[in-house]
Formats: sequence, C-alpha cells, structure tokens
Amino acid sequence: MANNLVSMQHIRLLLQYTLKGFPQRKIARELSLSRNTVKRYTNRLTASEYSLAELLQLDDAKLSSITYGDSIRIKSDKRLEDFKSRIPEWVRDINETGVQKLLLWEEYKLSYPEGYEYSQFCELLSIHQKTTSATMHFVHHPGEEMMVDFAGRILEYVDTSSGELIKCPVFISVLPYSGLTFVMALSDMKQPNVIRALNAALNYFGGVPQSVKFDNMRQAVKKSCRYEPVFTDTIEQWALHNNIALLAARPGRPKDKPHVEAAVRITYQRVYAPLREQVFYSLDDLNKAIIEQLTLHHKKNLQRRTYNRIDRFLSDEKPLLQALPATPYEIKHIAKVKVQRNYHIILGEDWYFYSVPSDYIGKQVTAIYDADTVEIYCDQNRIALHQRSYKRHGYSTTQAHMPESHQKYHEQRGWTAEYFLTQAQKIGTSTHEYIQKVLNRGHLIEQNYTICIGILRLKVVYGIDRLEAACKRGLRGTVFNYNTIKNILKHNLDKVPINEPPLFFTMPEHDNLRGAAFYQ
Repeated sequence: MANNLVSMQHIRLLLQYTLKGFPQRKIARELSLSRNTVKRYTNRLTASEYSLAELLQLDDAKLSSITYGDSIRIKSDKRLEDFKSRIPEWVRDINETGVQKLLLWEEYKLSYPEGYEYSQFCELLSIHQKTTSATMHFVHHPGEEMMVDFAGRILEYVDTSSGELIKCPVFISVLPYSGLTFVMALSDMKQPNVIRALNAALNYFGGVPQSVKFDNMRQAVKKSCRYEPVFTDTIEQWALHNNIALLAARPGRPKDKPHVEAAVRITYQRVYAPLREQVFYSLDDLNKAIIEQLTLHHKKNLQRRTYNRIDRFLSDEKPLLQALPATPYEIKHIAKVKVQRNYHIILGEDWYFYSVPSDYIGKQVTAIYDADTVEIYCDQNRIALHQRSYKRHGYSTTQAHMPESHQKYHEQRGWTAEYFLTQAQKIGTSTHEYIQKVLNRGHLIEQNYTICIGILRLKVVYGIDRLEAACKRGLRGTVFNYNTIKNILKHNLDKVPINEPPLFFTMPEHDNLRGAAFYQ
C-alpha cells in the first residue's frame, strides 16, 4: 500500500542481497517491492556513514533511524490542529445533560466551515476519548480492604398478612483480593439497617479487614471530598468499635471501587437470575435463598483458574483478617424525655410507651436505646430496662413500677382459675373443692373471680382451720357463693359437728306444739 513503510525484516534482507551483488531488479522481485522503493532505500542506506556490513550489525532502533529518517514525519494539517484545540471544550460540554455529538458538530461547522464532516468528527473524537479513558490495574493485598455498595435493582417478598409485595434494597460487599462476596436484602436503606448489614458482612467473612471503602452513600458519608471525606458519627463509631479504617470513593467515580461494581453485575447473574421465578414470604427466607446462591457462586472456579473464591480466601486472606470484636456494634440513640402521669415515657421514634417507677412521675429522664433494648436513666442511675418493641402505640409495663394500688388492681386483672385453685389447695381439700364449684358456675368469669377473692380473704378474719371447716359444711348445700361461707362462719356453724343437727333446727318446747308423738 502507498506510503506504508517497509518492515525492518525486509530492510535487512535488502542489505544482505546487496552485499551478495544482486541487482535491484532481482531484489525487488524477491522482496515483492517496486524497483523505485528498492532504489530509494538503497540510496539512503549507502549514503550513511556506515558500510553495508556495519549496517547489518546495528540494532533495530539505530538502523530504523537511518533507514526511515524524516519519512515518518507527519505533515502539518491545519484542520487537525484546529480540531485538537477544540477537544477540551467538547469533552467538558458533552458531559452536560442533553448535549450530543451532533449539536457539537453543527456548532463546529458554523465556526469552521472547512472542518471535518460528521462521520470523521465522531471518529476523531472517539479516538481521543479512548486514549483518555484507559483503565489501570490495581494490585490488592489480602485482608487489606472491603468495598460496599447497594445494587441498583431490588428484590421482593410477599407479606403474608396483607398480600403486599415488599420491595427490598440489596446490600453488597466484597473482598477485592479473593472476590468473596456478601449479599443481603434489607427492609430499608436507613442507617440502622446499613450497620446491621455491615456487621453481618464481617461475620460472614469471619474477620475484619484493614479498611472499608464506601460509595458516597448518605448513610455513611456526611460530606464528600476527594482528599478527606467526612463520615457520619455513627459510621465512625462503628469503625472505632471494629478497628477498621474508613475510605470513600470520589463522587461520580465508580472506577474507584471497580470490584464492588463487578460484584453487583455478578450478583445479578448468579443470585437474581436463579431466584427470578421463586416467591418468598419473609425477609429471612429471601436472605437464606441469597446465601445459598452465593455459596454455589463461590464454589465455581474462577475463569481460567484451577481454584475458586473460597479456596483463595481461606488460603491467603482469612489468616490476615483481624479478629471480630467480642460483641457486634449496635447503634445507641439518646433521647431526653419526661415521665408522664401514667409513669411511662414515650419513645417518639416508634411512638411506644415504656414504664418507669412511679416515684419519677414528672421528672426528666434519659432514654438510651438500640435495636433490641431500651434503658432509662435518671441522674446517671438506670431506673428501667425494657425489650424494645416496634409496635406503634403499644405499652411495655413492669408491675414493680406501679403504685401499690395499681399493683393490686393489676393482680386482680391478672388472676386466673389456676391461681385461685392453687391458693385454695394450700388451705385444704374442702376449700379447693368449694372454689372449684364456684368457678364452675355459669356466671361471668370475672364475677366468679371476685367471689373467690372474698372467700379466700375470710381466712384473715376467721383463720385457715375455720375456713376449711366452713367450706366442708358448705359443700352439703346446692348454692355456692360468698355469703354462704360467710354466714356459716358468722353463726359459728363451722364448729358444729356435721352429723348433729344444727341447734336452730331443734323443735322448741311449747304447750301449743304437739310434737311428732301426737300423730303415732
């Protein structure tokens, strides 16, 4: 092809043939070159300060400078020079919303009518973009870094109580050296769930790397900066707890965290795709299925390698990870609240009520809570501890926090048939049997409980022995209530042997009474 340079191999063959005395016509035929080309290169070589034999001994670089000389110099092109001068402006403009190459070319032709046509314009601009978008290979050391990000696509499960399709953001973290990946679906992207996912990732890896690199997610990065980003207080506390350094990718620079970007793509292929036809009915079931797919993914050999990600992780990376802390980090929230007249405080985040001792009504206290527990302090002393509940407008009440009168009422509201039978059994078998008959009445159960309370309290006035005897006599009747036992005790009938008739049933002696003998 015209203007193509002859290869160095052909130049050395030309020198050899010339030393052997071959005519230029024969040399041209042997090398498949034109006679003018052979003549031009021969004249250039013989005009140098070296002999032909010395030229053969030169290295390729030196021989190339003698052979080609100024022939490789590019001719000046005013259009190209003008085009290159405009490139920085076009590169800046093309990143703006709505700006296309066609618009840039039209503006270019208006200002420079002799410029390139649209196809050549696009080709030259693409060549420049390729030369300025080269990728660099980074060497990652084992146990050095963990990268985290959220997937762009969500997963879903069905809420069994409402039939609603719940959308779940997906958290992804990866160790760049081994490629070991952790994936977890979350109920939302709020900071408490991000902390929970980070703890789960460290637990999955079985150790703590030296650093973690975040995308510029607002849950972790308070202020983006290329040189010194500012992280949220909670993330800094988490890092301090786990002895791990914090890093952040530059804004709009996904190549700063290429491994997690690749992990997101692989997650779509190895996790999302296999689960696309399955229906899940809880977040736990969804995450279990994710871990199963991850395990299968990690066991597959790396492309053109004889080992998989787990092998590489266990052999090289796991021994270099730091030990996990004794307990995972938990977010501690602090709230200043006032104890209400019902001796409860309100946790505004959940709108849930927690009890404190009634002595603190009207006082200002401090609630410190995390995902699991709620601690309440007054003057640095803990006065209450509760399990955290997320049920809105609910109450968590400890009986010991109530005033005495409320405790007694609470006891009454909390009584059961088993309780009364147990208390009656402590007095005696007759009392137990009588209480059982009271409970078996067909009346309202709360009314029966009140009767049982009255009967059992009679032991305070008359003693256990008399109450047991009164219940034994009361069992001979057909009506079982409080007044029956009370009347027996009041008239001392519990002291009369059961085989003797009661005194007030004895026929009194009187002249007008004839008695049973009169009718014999």
